[in-house]
Amino acid sequence: MPRIALFQLMQEISSFNPGKSHLDDFLIQHGEPWIAADRGSVHEIGGALSVFEADSEVVLVPTISARSNSSGGIFAADDWDALSERLIHSLDQLKDQPIDGIYFCMHGAMATESEMDPEGFILEHARKLLGVNIPFVTSMDLHGILTDRMLAHSNAIVPYHTYPHIDQYETGVRAAKLLLRLIHEELQPVMTRVKIPALVRGDELVTETGLFGECLRLARQIEDSDAGLAAGMLIGNPFTDVPELRTNVVVTLDGDQDLATQYAREMAELFWVHRERMQVPLITVSEAVKQTVRFHTEEESASPVVLVDAADATSSGASGDSNILLRALMENRYPGTLLLPIVDAPAVQRAIEAGVGATLRLTLGGTVDPGRFTPLEVEATVRQLSDGNFHSESFQLPWRSGLTAVLQIGTYTVVVSSQPVNLFDRSFFLAHGQDPAQFNTVVVKSPHCEPHMFKASAGLYLDVDAPGSTSANLRYLGHSVCPRPMFPLDDEVEFELEVETYPC
Repeated sequence: MPRIALFQLMQEISSFNPGKSHLDDFLIQHGEPWIAADRGSVHEIGGALSVFEADSEVVLVPTISARSNSSGGIFAADDWDALSERLIHSLDQLKDQPIDGIYFCMHGAMATESEMDPEGFILEHARKLLGVNIPFVTSMDLHGILTDRMLAHSNAIVPYHTYPHIDQYETGVRAAKLLLRLIHEELQPVMTRVKIPALVRGDELVTETGLFGECLRLARQIEDSDAGLAAGMLIGNPFTDVPELRTNVVVTLDGDQDLATQYAREMAELFWVHRERMQVPLITVSEAVKQTVRFHTEEESASPVVLVDAADATSSGASGDSNILLRALMENRYPGTLLLPIVDAPAVQRAIEAGVGATLRLTLGGTVDPGRFTPLEVEATVRQLSDGNFHSESFQLPWRSGLTAVLQIGTYTVVVSSQPVNLFDRSFFLAHGQDPAQFNTVVVKSPHCEPHMFKASAGLYLDVDAPGSTSANLRYLGHSVCPRPMFPLDDEVEFELEVETYPC
């Protein structure tokens, strides 16, 4: 009866967000209560459980799950010390138990003040603890940063195959099935990797419609081949400025090193030839406001304008306290209705003290990243207050925005949270009684959401070149740690295609 351990560590940070992330940003669960909470869920652990629990012989040994409520700035050193102690302790409990395999569910774009590769650190510790004969399968977000340590201590890397990410459940299924094969079959996994000096953003990354989808379809074909075990591309999180940030191809086959090398080369070449087009065209804030005003005064369309402020995407690690578009629309006397999210704990506290129905003067924005955003003075009416606890639209995970207030500023509705929360779907708005479809203009602080959420119904959809710690205008950010030269940070970047092999 195979005994399989489960471990989860999920966080994505932006090194350019001056606000650090902390231990209380994480939802930490242990043992059977963790499994009970995630059983039937539509993310990786739910997918893996559907496979493991369908096999009556599998005995699950859950260790710990640490999942960040949202992304943020670099993880504070003291908090990492506290979290890593708990993570290591959970693994150390496995030392005297018979364990036949471990599934590690990782994001891959975490970084702390004292450890630039937390996921690799954990995998290395587990390998030293349990030895080289126990198979480790590690699933990762395709924005994960694949490091030498992760590869050295994993028998296979199983990345997402979709963007926007809709295959977390399927990724967990793939990882679990592969781990069972590694336990039961006489496989000889060979893992190959190609490092590509490129960081990419934009619509061409959308799996169903963009050029990047060609690479991921090839990855799926490789996995479906006779020797295929796992394959994918990890484009990294461009905002996690760490020593091994880049794009990576990873292919794992059963025994055939030459074929694995051929597949890895093919995928890398396919990606590199399209790299120039994998950049999002941006328009200035002033032009975005001009087009928004014109659309609703001249076009007289009922369809909403969607202003994409991906530079302040909390799901990518941004601070969430940008008021740039709110300020610009106010200064240009935009007459339509507006829906916008913002992080501002002091403003929420002022609203709580005033109470629902009160009108007060306060400032919005610039509380986390004052170097980029200046607090904006407004007069607002408090429409709603909440504890900020709700479940995500996409995965029904518990999300926490902290104490939250809905403020009305003329025709503008601002949903103000005390702490950052993921914004890659409509959950935050809907949980606070705001249907984006009912507004003339919506500010979306995420580079991409599933099309039906905003884009499909938009009369005008604009990617705005606003300041922020997750700007798609990557040269603006000021990378100082990642390898150079790097496309598009540098001009005339050369790519010498080399395939590395990791016998597992």
